[in-house]
Amino acid sequence: MKNIGYVLSITFCLIGFSSMAQNANTNQNKFRQLDSDLPTPNVYRTASGAPGHEYWQNTADYTMAIRLDDENQRVYGKEKIIYTNASPDNLEYLWVQLDQNMRSPESETYKIQQGKLNNGVSLYEYFNMFHTFPGGFNIEHVKDATGADYTVKVNHTMMRIDLDEPLKAGDSIAIDIQWWYNINDRMEIGGRSGYEYFKKDDNYLYTIAQFFPRMAVYSDVTGWQNKQFLGRGEFTLPFGDYDVKLTVPSDMVVGATGEIQNTEEVLTADQLTRLQKAKTSNSPVIIVTQAEAEKNEVSRASDTKTWHFKAENVRDYGWCASRKFIWDAQGVQFGDRTVMAMSLYPKEGNPMWELYSTKAIVLTLETYSKFTFDYPYPVAYSINGKSIGMEYPMICFNGGRTDAEGKFSDAVKYRTILVIIHEVGHNYFPMIINSDERQWTWMDEGLNTFLQYQTEKEWTDESGKAFPSRRGPANKIVPYMGGDKRYISPIMSNSESIYQFGNNAYGKPCTALNILRETVMGPELFDYSFKMYANRWKFKHPSPADLFRTMEDASAVDLDWFWRGWFYTTDHCDVAVTGVTEYQVDFNVPADGASKKKVQKMIKKQDKKGTFDPILQSVVYAADPAAAYERVKAKVTDTRKDKLNEEAYFYQVDLEMIGGLVMPVIFQLEYADGSTEEIRLPAEIWKMQNEKLEETVSKVLITDKPVVKIVLDPNLETADTDTSNNSWKK
Repeated sequence: MKNIGYVLSITFCLIGFSSMAQNANTNQNKFRQLDSDLPTPNVYRTASGAPGHEYWQNTADYTMAIRLDDENQRVYGKEKIIYTNASPDNLEYLWVQLDQNMRSPESETYKIQQGKLNNGVSLYEYFNMFHTFPGGFNIEHVKDATGADYTVKVNHTMMRIDLDEPLKAGDSIAIDIQWWYNINDRMEIGGRSGYEYFKKDDNYLYTIAQFFPRMAVYSDVTGWQNKQFLGRGEFTLPFGDYDVKLTVPSDMVVGATGEIQNTEEVLTADQLTRLQKAKTSNSPVIIVTQAEAEKNEVSRASDTKTWHFKAENVRDYGWCASRKFIWDAQGVQFGDRTVMAMSLYPKEGNPMWELYSTKAIVLTLETYSKFTFDYPYPVAYSINGKSIGMEYPMICFNGGRTDAEGKFSDAVKYRTILVIIHEVGHNYFPMIINSDERQWTWMDEGLNTFLQYQTEKEWTDESGKAFPSRRGPANKIVPYMGGDKRYISPIMSNSESIYQFGNNAYGKPCTALNILRETVMGPELFDYSFKMYANRWKFKHPSPADLFRTMEDASAVDLDWFWRGWFYTTDHCDVAVTGVTEYQVDFNVPADGASKKKVQKMIKKQDKKGTFDPILQSVVYAADPAAAYERVKAKVTDTRKDKLNEEAYFYQVDLEMIGGLVMPVIFQLEYADGSTEEIRLPAEIWKMQNEKLEETVSKVLITDKPVVKIVLDPNLETADTDTSNNSWKK
């Protein structure tokens, strides 16, 4: 037995050594192409990053009747789904998402939660150890068009519908589902949706989402995307049309995905007049006043109203309801269309929300449209809920409250505006440019945070100060990039397996895109390519490869090194100036005697044959400096003769790539006369580097006056984590 164990251990060692040796002999150049890492182009997705000529996607249309039970905090629903199989495949079964099951007492999310007791826990942590909330969907039936029951299998947050016959390519199928669930108290147990209770006036503010069984995506990339919902990896859903009736107590105000179809039935005459005025106003118009909202707060209607909404070509649905809502609105023009930017908020958010929410919506729609395409939907809501930030098509739930006296600090103000810009911006990523959030959080959060930063730069208010952006500028990501690599994941990591979620999925990809725009590509090339990506994939399902390929295809800039370094590794930028040597030209340095005789003999021999190159050889051998100089001068063109007499300064700058992340090299030269000059070198200066070589390069800079100081990355635009090694001083 001992001998066998010894042999096995030797075998394992040899296998490990062979693997390492093989890896050491593969191409590790940082500019190697990404081709082997990206999916093979095909008829559905091209090598250019565009949808292929046979691209397809399935659709799901919904007709829903929803009732809010304000006494018991429940949602009851009936829905009819028309699911269309546009794929070339016959589908033996269908998958439906049951996201509310994450709150079931038997939830997988609860089971995988980690924790330590240490010397004690907070009261909040203590109560969170007990999962007693009766959450999750209660499915009453799942029927076909004839009323017959489907055979279904619920697997945690996914439900498989088994079909008697496969759904053939090009065919549609009807699914009727009836269900209900208990709404969670967001302030007590958290959640992306739920209710907030106001004890003082005994009212509820409902922000409702993931509230209905939703079709999963079937695509050419993943097949069925039926990865379980554990809470972090969000949603990927097919597009469709929605016809939704929301029945609530008659004294509540409702906002939802889509346009209201029955305003005359749910609004007063005065409110209708105000809403009409808002369409052409240059500033927000109050639709439901604070006085009207406060009147609703004290009423307890026994009857109900049904608010009817329709939405076309959306991938999800969200809504809200409360007696406490104040409502303001402003029209935004896109060509001959008027988009209604609207905010709903309780008095606890005023006066801050009345001042800034709808203004932030308008700026967001205008800025994002400039970078992508005109906002295509008819409405955009911002709904105030405490301690939340979550998005759905045409509607989002945003935090930010004043104190008991209605006062707020600049920090609270800017944080509120930031959240509104971010969540409204999600209409573009991923609600329209419909990436797979369950797999790639960065494709919606990172791209959206990048445009959030561009919008923040456009913000103006009475203070006159620049918006205090938290993410975007390169220097903001430095502490994360230079941190402990054990707790940093590559951006290209699954949503559920990311360390430092905010930095990884929001901050780093946002910063990467900002550097790509400002430092690597330049705004003109970047903006054209980014807009191309957005327009190619609006109302479609893009993958990371589609973004990477489009940005290169539309710009003629090889970015494989950039995607690999920033998105596939945890390398960081730390480039050091390791040495600077100064030289000047002197044509009068004589060679030694032996060299002089040798060169003179060679000159005579080659002159006789007529093969001698005086320009090259006279400079190289220069045995007789004065004669060599005259020979060169006689042969060079007039346009180059001035270089022979130029009093130039030559500086050899030695650089080392310590952090492993390839980046452009930016020098600032300070001259003896006090003037400065910036020199920018493309990242390709590192193109011969690989992990088997010492990652160093040297660059010769030629100046017409003496340099006294050289600074690397003077504007802090490459996220260099150690600037102490970035300079040389004479």
